[in-house]
Order: sequence, then C-alpha cells, then structure tokens
Amino acid sequence: MELPGYAQVGALSVVACRMVGMTTPAAEIMDGAAYAQAVEDAVKASAAYYGGGTSALDDDAYDRLVRGIAAWESDHPDQVLPDSPTGKVAGGAVVGDVPHTVAMLSLDNVFTPEEFTAWTASLARRIGHEAQRFSVEPKLDGLAIAARYTDGRLTRLITRGDGIAGEDVSHAIGTLVGLPEKLERPVTVEVRGEVLMTTAQFEHANEVRTAHGGQPFANPRGASAGSLRAKDRAYTVPMTFFGYGLLPLADTDTALAARLGELAHSDLMALTAQLGVNTTATTAVPGIVAATVEETLERVRETAALRAELPFGIDGIVIKADLAADQQAAGSGSRAPRWAIAYKLPAVEKITRLVEVQWNVGRTGIIAPRGVLEPVQIEGATITYATLHNPADITRRDLRLGDHVMVHRAGDVIPRIEAPVAHLRTGDEQPIVFPEVCPRCGSAIDTSQERWRCEQGRNCHLVASLSYAAGRDQLDIEGLGATRIVQLVEAGLAADLADLFTLTRDQLLALERMGATSTDNLLTAIDAAKDQPLSRVLCALGVRGTGRSMSRRIARHFATMDNIRAADADAMQQVEGIGTEKAPSIVAELAELSPLIDRLTAAGVNMTEPGATPPTPTTSDTDTDTEVAADGTDKAVGPLAGMTVVVTGAMTGALEKLSRNQMNELIERAGGRSSSSVSRKTSLVVAGEGAGSKRAKAEDLGIRLASPDEFAALVADFTT
Repeated sequence: MELPGYAQVGALSVVACRMVGMTTPAAEIMDGAAYAQAVEDAVKASAAYYGGGTSALDDDAYDRLVRGIAAWESDHPDQVLPDSPTGKVAGGAVVGDVPHTVAMLSLDNVFTPEEFTAWTASLARRIGHEAQRFSVEPKLDGLAIAARYTDGRLTRLITRGDGIAGEDVSHAIGTLVGLPEKLERPVTVEVRGEVLMTTAQFEHANEVRTAHGGQPFANPRGASAGSLRAKDRAYTVPMTFFGYGLLPLADTDTALAARLGELAHSDLMALTAQLGVNTTATTAVPGIVAATVEETLERVRETAALRAELPFGIDGIVIKADLAADQQAAGSGSRAPRWAIAYKLPAVEKITRLVEVQWNVGRTGIIAPRGVLEPVQIEGATITYATLHNPADITRRDLRLGDHVMVHRAGDVIPRIEAPVAHLRTGDEQPIVFPEVCPRCGSAIDTSQERWRCEQGRNCHLVASLSYAAGRDQLDIEGLGATRIVQLVEAGLAADLADLFTLTRDQLLALERMGATSTDNLLTAIDAAKDQPLSRVLCALGVRGTGRSMSRRIARHFATMDNIRAADADAMQQVEGIGTEKAPSIVAELAELSPLIDRLTAAGVNMTEPGATPPTPTTSDTDTDTEVAADGTDKAVGPLAGMTVVVTGAMTGALEKLSRNQMNELIERAGGRSSSSVSRKTSLVVAGEGAGSKRAKAEDLGIRLASPDEFAALVADFTT
C-alpha cells in the first residue's frame, strides 16, 4: 500500500529481498518533513499493532518504514524527534501499569546471512570471545506476555507494554492452551512467552466472532491481541501459549533463583517444559543449540523451508547466545538485549485493495469467485489474484469492493484473502454483487451448498469437462483436443463422456477436416482408452474434491468401481486424505454420476485397478498393495513401502518418456506415496535435470536424493 510522505521501494528491490538475498529495503526519506511524517505514521501503526492487533501498515511496510527512519536519523543525529520509534520497545507507543521485575525488551532484527554474521562479530567484541553456542528458535507471530506463578499457581498475566510496565490481562487465566494454572512443581517463577492462534484456532475464532455479529479478524496475530484483552465479550476463543523464557521473581527461593541465573537458555527451556508449560519442543521446529554460525544459518534455512507447513505463524527465527555468562557479558540496551537477535523472514502477509470479483465456472459447474487485487509483492511474487472460496465465505468476512484486505501467501500456497482491514474503510466501499444466474450459460444456480453450482453441472462447461477427461493424465485420448471436442459437441455427437465411446467412423468422417487416417487414429485412441486403469477413469469423471492423486488412492483402496459405488461415507473416510466433510460429497456425486458410469461400463471401459485388492477384515485401509505380517498387522510391499516420494526436474534414461502423473503412478505401484512438495515427511526426492528449489530444499533438510537412473533401477520390477 502507499506510504504517504516518503518514497516507495521499487518492485525489483522487493523481489530481490529474499532470506539469502538483499536486506529488506528501507523507505527513502527525503527531508525533515518526510521524516516527521514517517515518525508519526510509525508511532500510530505501532500503537494500533500492539494495542489491538490492527494497523494501517502490514509488517513488511512497518519494517521498511522504521529502517528508513533509522537511516535518516543516522545521517541527521541532531534532528532526532523524541517520539521516534527507534530504540524503544513496541515503538514507544504502548504503556502499562504493572511494572516488570526485569525489563521485557524487544529484539533487534537482521534480514540476511551477512547481517547476522556482522551481529555475531559485534557480540564477540562485547563478550571478549566468540559465543560458544547459540540457541535457535522460531520467532512466533503473536503477543508477548509474562505469566507469574506463586508456589506453582498462576496468579497474574501481563503484556509486554513498553518493556518497563505492561497491562494486566489476568482475566485470561485458564483460557490459554499450553499455559497451565498449576505447574508440575510448587515454584515461584515467571514464564515469558508468546500467545498466538494456530491456523485452526483462527478459523474457529472468526466463525464464532462473525456468528456474534462481529467483524472478522484480519490475521491471527491481530486476533490474539484483541482476544487476549477482551473482558466483556459474550464468547471466548481458544489461543495457545509457547514459553520462551524462565526467570525468578522477588519471592523465588534463593537457591532456585541462583540456579536460574546460571542455566543456559536451552536448559531453561527444558526446565520450562518439565514444569508443564508448552514450548516449541513438541513442534516441527523445536528450539536447538548450534555450535557455529554456519550451523545456525543452516537451522534458519531449515525453519524457513518448513514455514508454510506449520500450524501457526512465524515471522522469523530468534537466535540467542545460549550461555548465561555470554548473555551477562553482552548486556542489554534500552530497547533490546545485545545477546539476542531476530532473523526476519520475508513477509507472507501484505495489505492491498480488492478491486474486483470475478465469477468463474469450473469444468464440474462450480461457480468460484476470485478476487482481483491491486498488485502486491509477497515472497518475491507479484500477487494480482487471490482465492475467495465461495459466496458464503465472502458474506462471513463482510468483504466489499474497494476494501483494504490482508492477503496471505506462504511458499507455493495459493494466495488467499484473510479479511478486510475494517478500520481503513472510507465509506466508498461497495457491496460485492453475487450472480443470479450462471455467468457462463445463464442457467439457474444451485445455492443449496456453500459452493454454488450451475444446475447444468458438467454440461455447462462440457467442452472443458470432456477436454479434461481426454487429457494425457486421464484417459490419454490422442487426437481429441479442444477443437475436435467443440466439433463433436456442436454436431450433437457428444453430450457426455460416455458418448465418446459410441462414436462411429461415419460420424467422424462427416466432420469438417476429418479424413480417413485421422478418423481411424482417433477411433484407435478411443478404443485404447477403454483399457486405462480405474484410477484414470475415476479422475476423468472429475468428481469434486478429487484429483489425480486422490483418484489413485480411492482406486487402489477399493480396487473396483463396484466397491467404490457401494461405499458409504464411513467407508470412504478410510481412504487417506478423505475426511468427514469430503466423504459425503464424494459419495453423493458418485451416486449422481451413476447413469454415466453404467454407460461407460456398457461401452467396455475398464472399471478395475491393476494390482489392487479390495479391503477385507484382514487387509488394511491403505492406498498401496499390502500383505498381512506375522503379527496380524498389514505391511505395505514394494521397494517404496512407507515412503513419501517427490519428483522434480526432467527425467532421463528409462524414465524420460514418463509424464509427471505417470511417475506418480509408478511410485504408488511400488508401494510409496507421491507428493508435490518437499517437507520433513519426505523420504526421497528424485531429482532430474534442471531440478531447482525442491532439490535445494531436500538438501537443506538432509533428505535422500536419487537420480532418474538410480530411481529406475529401484522400481524396475514395477515399471509397466
């Protein structure tokens, strides 16, 4: 969004701002008037951010603004305004009335490996030697609080405030997951940590909030800040606490106080967990101890790679000198300790404007809204469109055209609009108009479910539906492209998928630009499509909520179409990845497709999955071949049994002609599970020519790599 009074950083600069690239660019401040305006804007944004979780600036814009202020002040030290946010906790915009026993400071930031290395050198100069080791933890995106325990019982909760004193929020005692009202030992201590909402808690909070007539929260951080302070709401929402510090109070036992003062940070966190307080130790990104700068940066890369998969938000990594002696030697400034630093990651949330809503009709007739945005840079990508899910979601979030909206994108995740930033509304925003008829064909709309659908279903977008079914990864009917399908539909020869298998030579020859050779080739391809495995037939049907991977799982689980059609919602849920919401929808749509499936069967289309056996009381509910082990449990067979495999880059050698879908089919025939993204759960990455970010991520995480030739040899017995 536009930052008034000072220059914006160009798009190329933002694109280049990566974890291992350039420093986060600073807003350019040209003169004293622009500087004064920048200070005023920063203080207002900080007050809103720390006070109630709302702000006119997103995190990235605020960071750039403060860096610009600091740069200007460095060049004009005699003109620094007293209200400047630099050097102050919470930007100097927040006050409290409960004094902290020990100052509750903020953290300074670095944005690149070079800046971090420079910080470690500065730390070494302060303590007289290189730090012996570093504690490395995720920087949780929530609200910092201090929890005071007396004889093991939680008596008070205090926000960070201005670092010297905070706000009493003890009314929230008993509502925070991970912060027990009674410790495992009757000690008098203060636990410091972060209150946040997980992704699931955030979605639940917005459902509850909107059900009570409230405006949805823009993001989890704001939701946490507002909810923690709320005293008189008619409802409560769950939040989670993660401890990151443990220190003595005035009444702490002398021996314990002395011990806490001598323990390394990593040991303090272990003790915190032993007391029953939640820490990151149980998450995918637990705090670790690194012995060197290189090990620390490796952990930064590992944590950044996992960011999109975490069930809670992080905006960086906190790095601390682990030993108490090093911390004491380094000391603290007025704003931040000199022995700790926050390595900030590129922002995944930005504020921009919603300028239009487009209504697109998918191949199954689903009418999907898509938000058109003022272009905004997130994680190096220019975001112009974002998911709006469905009309009910738009209504729940009270979105309007012209709204400033919080847009979220992490890794390869499709950008989504979280909520309007309601306090930035000007009154010029307009309601979003929902379609009254199908925007594609003008038919009536079925609005009985949250996802609206044209009453013509697949027939609304018949050409797209048939083109998808005939595609290479489905029935693979060569010669049946979109142009030919348009001819068939316009000639009345194809009203659904089954009609393709009843086409005659004379019918095709009668079409324009269809000679004898092309006709015979097409008929041969259609006949060959009858022998495709059930998984591809199921995928060609385009059942909502399924795709290539899910179709393979369903087909390998049930083995035959008859078994699939006989399955109820409970049986369908036994397939990996199908939950309580998706199962009934799949069962209902298969029932709706029953006449079409009958016609395909009558036309000779295969309805079985090669190599799969139907589930029985003695076989497991799995998507791979199984055998019964000696102990009566099921055991997957094949060289990839129990493995999750990712394929990236161009395949060569024996695998050169296989499409990515065929590679995934091969993986699953060999007992593995195919995946499109690399994570800690990945067992093997097949890296072909030109493999890029996925190979790099696998190397960062220490995941086994295989060349195409090595993989081909591994699964040779399962290649068809």
